[in-house]
Amino acid sequence: MKKRKAQCPGKLKYLAGKRILPEPISAKTGIVQLIDNMDAYNGGRLRAACHLLRDKYSQSDVTVGLSLAGALTPAGLGPSAVIPLMNHGFVDWITATGANMYHDLHFAFNLPMHRGSHLVNDVDLRDKGVTRIYDILFDYEDVLMETDRQLRKIILQPEFQKEMGTREFYYHLGKVMNEYEEKNKLGEVSIVAAAYRNGIPVFTSSPGDSTIGMNIAGLELLAQSAGLLNKFKLKINPSIDVNDSTAIILNAKRYEQGKTGVILIGGGSPKNFMLQTEPQIQEVLMIPEVGQDYDINITDARPDTGGLSGAPPSEAASWGKIDPTKLEEAVTAYLDVTVALPLMVAYVRHTTKPKKLKRLYTRGQELHEKLVASYLENNKEVEQLKRLMKKLRE
Repeated sequence: MKKRKAQCPGKLKYLAGKRILPEPISAKTGIVQLIDNMDAYNGGRLRAACHLLRDKYSQSDVTVGLSLAGALTPAGLGPSAVIPLMNHGFVDWITATGANMYHDLHFAFNLPMHRGSHLVNDVDLRDKGVTRIYDILFDYEDVLMETDRQLRKIILQPEFQKEMGTREFYYHLGKVMNEYEEKNKLGEVSIVAAAYRNGIPVFTSSPGDSTIGMNIAGLELLAQSAGLLNKFKLKINPSIDVNDSTAIILNAKRYEQGKTGVILIGGGSPKNFMLQTEPQIQEVLMIPEVGQDYDINITDARPDTGGLSGAPPSEAASWGKIDPTKLEEAVTAYLDVTVALPLMVAYVRHTTKPKKLKRLYTRGQELHEKLVASYLENNKEVEQLKRLMKKLRE
């Protein structure tokens, strides 16, 4: 009889995971048990993301950024998931497409969007004045055009007449949306209003790429033609946003000795804008840093096409965006975000206590000054750049 081979060295580490033997789903199965019993594939990745939120993102010293790409606000994810997550203290700053922030306004304005079907005649919809986002249907005149009319009135108000970043722009807009929420008595339905109340900075990396940007451009064109550019002074300066968002990460890591985590819902420009804060610190400002501590990606994009939306955390580590020593705590789930995000928020609300809000918007000037101080202290090219700038004035 042959002797059994000795145990292979290191073998047990591969077999150390929980045995796959889930309990049957019953009428009493709750959301926590359901997710905890997801063992493999993208169900397993969703479970890992939920556990990372529960175990790491819940800590008071972790500053959490949330990026939103794709048509999420028209689908109602603001009131159902994003705002509850914000109120629970799990969102300290946000980057989102301008389109998401534009459609967010419909809810504060009490302009309805409807469940529908994607199996419709779009030519007939156009003829009937109905606009479609896949299976979401809404009135062109009474929703889109009315939102534009209200938005133009708002951004002509005095507090908007200056150069600013989207962070400040959304703060002013959020104040007005908060007033609309109170007036329409619909509850908390607008992300920008919730951000205003909670002191959460909101950024849009491509401010011209949305109907908000289009309306700003239209008003500038009108002011120019009427010789009133001295009256309409709103200018969105993306450089302000780059520095303000970078200051949030630098402060969390360098000055407060804390950690940072990102929740990347979809990909696109918001994902990159959120992650580029680390290369901005390391590569451009030349301040020693190592990358985000925790990373959760929810995306349906493939990684092999080279697009950022599908790029995994390991690739981000090569850019300095993610701490390469923390990759085991990064999660990518290839799921429809309209399914994954509500489940994640429900899990968080069931398993964690609310975190104290950091209210980073109100600390904007302080964080900016810290960023400047670190830049001047660490960048060896500062004096050379100053000399080059001086030549520009000559």
